Amino acid sequence: MLGRSPFAAAAAGVVGVAAAGAAYGWFEAGWVRLRARDLTLPGLPPELDGIRIAHVSDFHLGVPSRGVRAVERAVAWVAERQPDLVCVTGDLLSRPQAESQLLELLGRLPHPYVVLGNHDHAISRDPFSRPVELGRLEHGTMLVDTAVEVELRGRRVELAGVDPRSWLDRRPSGFADSDADLRILLCHFPTALDRVPDGRWQLILAGHLHAGQIVLPYGFGKLLLAHPGAPYSEGVYRRGATTMHVSPGLGTTFVPFRFFARPEATELTLRSG
Repeated sequence: MLGRSPFAAAAAGVVGVAAAGAAYGWFEAGWVRLRARDLTLPGLPPELDGIRIAHVSDFHLGVPSRGVRAVERAVAWVAERQPDLVCVTGDLLSRPQAESQLLELLGRLPHPYVVLGNHDHAISRDPFSRPVELGRLEHGTMLVDTAVEVELRGRRVELAGVDPRSWLDRRPSGFADSDADLRILLCHFPTALDRVPDGRWQLILAGHLHAGQIVLPYGFGKLLLAHPGAPYSEGVYRRGATTMHVSPGLGTTFVPFRFFARPEATELTLRSG
């Protein structure tokens, strides 16, 4: 009996590697990291030292993906920890049929402050996205080029949120100056760090890039296939008096896989510096 040709053997090997890669990417999409980290903010009043902010982003509900599992675990973790603030930075829905699921998940969180992202309005090259008219929250506060103030430990905290449509159109958001003791901007896009006035907000919370979602590591770095030139992919960045945290997000777009870019929910404990 003749053995397989070298070509057939090579083809079988390629198929096997591709199947194994797809299986791992599907697994990683639900392998959520639940991370607590300290974040020093220069000028933070001592009374606010130690406040905890949960930051989650990019649910992309409504398409088949293990990202749904990541979102559910992240929401349960945040609800259990009961942080001082919960901030959600956009791209929550990919299709409108998941709106009730989103509202139910947000209802488990301690009063979330929410902004939308480009996918929520189907402003994307993703062929699976559909526009969603999410104009209400049964629980929490939607920030659409608006700001609110809350009191924590006797200090005033401003939470401002950017509408992704005005941001993409480069229309002014119209935020008035604030003398709050802590000023936080929720913007889906990490380019906020370069576009907002230095020091207007001490902390920016953003998402959008999924830590690359499909990433190829190499000897001294990693290549983000979806956004190879993005300067702020995930983690903490600083410019002058402004600090930004970019969430790796929880869901997926285009393909239901993640490679070397695990989903993450983050709890930031603010420290005065």
